[in-house]
Amino acid sequence: MSFRIRIWLQSTNVKHLDEVARKIKEIAEKSGVNVRGPVPLPTKRLVVPIFRLPHGEGSKYWEHWELTIHKRLIDIDADERVMRKLIRIQVPDDVRIELKQRTAPISASRPRPQQETRRRRRRQKG
Repeated sequence: MSFRIRIWLQSTNVKHLDEVARKIKEIAEKSGVNVRGPVPLPTKRLVVPIFRLPHGEGSKYWEHWELTIHKRLIDIDADERVMRKLIRIQVPDDVRIELKQRTAPISASRPRPQQETRRRRRRQKG
């Protein structure tokens, strides 16, 4: 039984981020499951201006510190075997990974209960 898994990767170090994304994609392709990505998402820039007091009678001086957060998105149709392999990947400390199951199992073709009740109501009205 396979699931659709969405993987979000975030890091301040682009090299580490791309390395983890490459490992995930290799595992998925070797296992023969569908892979979409890695999709580069917009980079978030956090800029903090800091006022530094001059020593003596100088002019005002501002320092600007910047932190960039790079993001990637990967979608995988994974089964339990692939998930076990993904969990074993060595991830650097500065890379954050978030896994979410997007939908019900792919093999499940039964409609949801809400859809069934809507269909019954339409049949009763018609």
